[in-house]
Amino acid sequence: MVARRKVAVVGAALSDCGRVDDATPYALHAQAARRALADAGLDRTLVDGFASAGLGTLAPVEVAAYLGLRPTWVDSTSVGGSTWEVMAAHAADAIAAGHARAVLLVYGSTARADVRAGRRTGTLSFGTRGPLQFEVPYGHTLIAKYAMAARRHMIEYGTTIEQLAEVAVQARANAALNPEAMFRTPVTVDEVLTGPMIADPFTKLHCCVRSDGGAAVLLVAEEYVRDCRTSPVWVLGAGECVSHAAMSDWPDFTVSPAAVSGRLAFERAGVRPSEIDVAEIYDAFTYMTLVTLEDLGFCAKGEGGAFVEKGRLRVEGGELPVNTDGGGLSAQHPGMRGLFLLVEAVRQLRGECGQRQVRRGDGTLPRLAVASGTGGWFCSSGTVVLGAG
Repeated sequence: MVARRKVAVVGAALSDCGRVDDATPYALHAQAARRALADAGLDRTLVDGFASAGLGTLAPVEVAAYLGLRPTWVDSTSVGGSTWEVMAAHAADAIAAGHARAVLLVYGSTARADVRAGRRTGTLSFGTRGPLQFEVPYGHTLIAKYAMAARRHMIEYGTTIEQLAEVAVQARANAALNPEAMFRTPVTVDEVLTGPMIADPFTKLHCCVRSDGGAAVLLVAEEYVRDCRTSPVWVLGAGECVSHAAMSDWPDFTVSPAAVSGRLAFERAGVRPSEIDVAEIYDAFTYMTLVTLEDLGFCAKGEGGAFVEKGRLRVEGGELPVNTDGGGLSAQHPGMRGLFLLVEAVRQLRGECGQRQVRRGDGTLPRLAVASGTGGWFCSSGTVVLGAG
């Protein structure tokens, strides 16, 4: 039996992102994968594990074939935006157990370009089968589900629409420091509140952008770290949780499955939320950031509104910099964005983020980061705690 090994992220990269009209999703997968391998300084022949979801009839078989890989360990877990944190947990377990030596996680999407070219509509439908058949007749869109959950939190705890708007304002402030972000012009709370209504209480700026783009992360066993050109970022602990299939199955709209995945991740990492230097949190909508901060333990349940309104999420001057690249609200959101959270967390811990680089109070680089993804309509959550090498 192989002894359990430590696992590190040694490669992290994005493909071209934002407005990419001349590439296929496969090409974005390949571009991100090549860049991640180059980032690590490793040859693709070392890769014996592969994880991908969201593209092809037989994902990840088709994507692996496109990349010229023949993996002996694969994962195609698909649980929405949290897919990549869950996959990272599975990959780390496989490597630790000796079932793989190097696992490549890859994602790519032309969600924006497809709408622009008429290859798909702007409306995301998950179909009408299974539990969804009881909600579809009422026109309950994906955005409406999140909006309804946000309204419940407002009623239950007095959270205000201005507090939710602060999440968007601070995400844009962070994006202003990121030259690769789609939208960098600062916005005010008033501008968020007076935008076009999408699903009450969400106006346009409460909702994520639609972009193209891809991302890739390479995880390896500890014995390969010495061969890499980058400093390792260690996977310290991870947790995952699935909650409900339909909104009517959700016991409490104010508690997300991150309450479970986060607790597991922190326990397994042996760290406390108060020790985290930077947090990358799935933010398809402003409410997701707020409730996930509560559920991960950065503030008590119901106190998320007060927590975010004091500028705590900003790279510049914030107590807990969150979504340091601008997040899905301002940087990029090409569908299942969870892998982008891992890339940004790794880059922050390695000190590679330029103007948006987080520094601790003593001026040193961050030592601990958390990436927490959410999938579906708060149906799933994956949380990963990472530590600098």
